[in-house]
Amino acid sequence: MARSTHDTSTPAATAGDRADAVVDHRWLVLCVIGLAQLMVVLDATIVNIALPSAQRALGFSDGDRQWVVTAYALAFGSLLLFGGRLADLVGRKRTFLIGLVGFAVASAIGGAAPSFEILIMARALQGAFGAVLAPAALSLLTTTFTDAKERGKAFGIYGAIAGAGAAVGLLLGGILTEYLDWRWCLYVNLLFAAAAFFGGMRLLRSGTLPDRPSLDVPGTLIVSTGLFCIVYGFSNAQRHHWNATSTWGFLLAGVVLLVAFVLWQRRARQPLLPMRVVGDRDRGASYIAMFLSGAGMFGVFLFLTFYLQRTLLYSPIKTGVAFLPLVGILVITSLVTTNVLVPRLGAKPIVPTGMLLSGGAMAWLTALDRNSTYAAHVLPPLLLLGLGLGLIFATSMNLATAGVKPRDAGVASAMVNTSQQVGGSVGTSLLNTLATSAATNFLVGKRPSPAVLQQAQLHSYSVAYWWSAGLFAFGFLVTFLLFRPGPPRTAQTVPSADEAPAPAAM
Repeated sequence: MARSTHDTSTPAATAGDRADAVVDHRWLVLCVIGLAQLMVVLDATIVNIALPSAQRALGFSDGDRQWVVTAYALAFGSLLLFGGRLADLVGRKRTFLIGLVGFAVASAIGGAAPSFEILIMARALQGAFGAVLAPAALSLLTTTFTDAKERGKAFGIYGAIAGAGAAVGLLLGGILTEYLDWRWCLYVNLLFAAAAFFGGMRLLRSGTLPDRPSLDVPGTLIVSTGLFCIVYGFSNAQRHHWNATSTWGFLLAGVVLLVAFVLWQRRARQPLLPMRVVGDRDRGASYIAMFLSGAGMFGVFLFLTFYLQRTLLYSPIKTGVAFLPLVGILVITSLVTTNVLVPRLGAKPIVPTGMLLSGGAMAWLTALDRNSTYAAHVLPPLLLLGLGLGLIFATSMNLATAGVKPRDAGVASAMVNTSQQVGGSVGTSLLNTLATSAATNFLVGKRPSPAVLQQAQLHSYSVAYWWSAGLFAFGFLVTFLLFRPGPPRTAQTVPSADEAPAPAAM
């Protein structure tokens, strides 16, 4: 009799325990996931301010300096889809923890780097483990928050972190560089990773998906190589002309490989990126929105940082503080958007509006000159940009992962990160190349006095802002046409064993 009671009650008790765990600890899970995501996102910019100090310490040239940033972007962008499928294969908790440990080890190696070569190797390792960590984090969020209302709150917070992380990186990089040492821009990741690791160990339950897919090895190799070629080609354009073989050759190879990847996915038995994931209109529109906003957004972080430091003569810390209002308005907008606007209106009016506001902010920044002030001329467009990005990021991240099956949650999450990361790499390289050409053309026939050189710089920033505005304008058109009208459909994603938070130890 006791045996019968035990057998009958065990499934119910297990389900109840899991439900109680979700009720009790899912917001703590969000804190752990958000901390890991912040570490990955801010690492794309935190070293920017530290680069001059690192260059003096390790003695590398101006031409080599970009590889400190590019090595991270190349590894991160090219391996994201593999990292997403890895989470589906071996379990999201295990992948999440592996990514944290690897990222921390790579950061420690970079912080202690005795030479330029070791630093570049460490940055590439950071990117590789970041590509494992980021999709696992987002897929954990996707499968932990299934209630529509709570999902909106969670994705509002997560979207704010993803959008504001770059600005936080600038501020933190300035503080660490000015008061400690450039190496702490890498060592600080050990603190983030340790906190997220112990939180994940305690709050996440181990397990595997019952219908986990197998790894599509040919697809993985094709898409990883293709994304590498795309990111490298645009990065190479910063140092060479567009007609250089090392630029257009890699870009052409990348396009060919990505087309081959799509064709292969249509015939593969266990595709790396099932077409059902990207075939949904709302999901596809969300990926495009993340790509275009990532490309346009990095223009303001790159060129406005130059403007504040070179024209207004701000210190690294003051430059970081200058971006905080953008962070604040982005966080508030993300939360309001996902909790109030999206459930009532859907994405169609929200994301295109965000594109218009962001494009307007970039166009506004073109008016900056040597006599501009922060309060009157920089702050207003920054606030407008934060409003626009808040509408875009939280909404797109939510819809990009809504309704996916648990077995596809990792790769769907990876597509979000891939879209933003590749968009950021393309945007940074493209805008930097256009700005450099604009400055060179401006100086033709002029005597290069300090005043003329400064004016050439300002002109190059303005050109970059206009192109960023154009990217957002194109984003408005695409997202307006693609997003379905009306409130989003209710997500059907349910958590499996490895996504459910574990009960706290008594």
